[in-house]
Amino acid sequence: MTVRREPSETLKECDVEQTIDFSGERWDRVKESCRRWWANDLDRPLINVALEGAPSRRVSARHPYKYFTSFYEKEVAAEEVVDSWEAHLSESRWLGDGYPMVLPNFGPGVLAAFLGCRMENGEDTVWFHPPETLELAELHFRLDRQNPVFQKIRELMRIATRRWNGQVQVAMTDIGGNLDVVSSFRPSQQLLLDLYDCPDEVKRLGWEVHRTWWEAFDELVGTAQPNPGFSTWCPVFSEVPMYILQCDFCYMIGPEMFEEFVKPELVASAKRLKNSIYHLDGPGQLPHLDSLLKIPELGCIQWIPGAGQPDMTQWPDVYRKIHAAGKKIQVYGLDALDAVAQQIGTAKGIVAVVNSTVAEEDIIRQRLKQYGVDA
Repeated sequence: MTVRREPSETLKECDVEQTIDFSGERWDRVKESCRRWWANDLDRPLINVALEGAPSRRVSARHPYKYFTSFYEKEVAAEEVVDSWEAHLSESRWLGDGYPMVLPNFGPGVLAAFLGCRMENGEDTVWFHPPETLELAELHFRLDRQNPVFQKIRELMRIATRRWNGQVQVAMTDIGGNLDVVSSFRPSQQLLLDLYDCPDEVKRLGWEVHRTWWEAFDELVGTAQPNPGFSTWCPVFSEVPMYILQCDFCYMIGPEMFEEFVKPELVASAKRLKNSIYHLDGPGQLPHLDSLLKIPELGCIQWIPGAGQPDMTQWPDVYRKIHAAGKKIQVYGLDALDAVAQQIGTAKGIVAVVNSTVAEEDIIRQRLKQYGVDA
């Protein structure tokens, strides 16, 4: 039987495991495996499996689950959004190193909204538009803690962490990369010209974004307590501060400009984080891979070939280069895990994120056993 709970009502701590099929003992095992993986002490891959479509254990919600949190109507209260997250979790199962997680997802680079951009929901993403067109010298970035998007995310994270009391990972919202955020105020073609015309102003704005990025990150981390640890839009777990760093804008620039405008900020953020991943998105970023691999504090590379490219199983030279540099590799799916493990000669140091349905559970359990993973 499915029970509807009023939005103002919260679960007692003892009720969590009745609603979400994940015990404290399983959390202990996930934490131990992830801790060892980050420390290069796990002689198998990390495999995070999330399955949808299980019979609901308890909860229904007034509103259907939406991957993009910004897609809920504005009048939907934060408590009701968390209800929909909980209903979704109640119909999910986790295998291997998987764990229950929710994401306050307001689009990639939501820091732009915190700094004043207008947010627009697209069909399957979120866009950010500057409030007005300003010259670079007129732009100054300061975190607006009264911004309604920032306030909504804080409220969602506060409600979720208090409701589940450390039994569900509340992931960090997708704050974005520093020049990606700048490009929300200076559309990419204009920002490319700015690199030539006003390089010092671009650097100033990049470091202003860096400062406000960390202000937002630290404040949201403090809001989301108690929380098992740290994760992002890609559910690789860490008990210590971790984030997926990125600069999609650098797809359009060469190695020299990457070294001058992008890498210094990536190095600074990687040094502040205990664990880090870089989101390498598309062939246009491959010229920067050698430089990225020289950042000692950068622990892992997530290679996304992009639309119209061979899938992620078809890039052995990329994976061999990453592995040879001593970095970890993040992939999606068990087929990609199989292929990359064969290409680099080991599955150690790979983390695979697997999203499927309960209909595939038996098959996935068998494949996990092949890697020595307790399903």
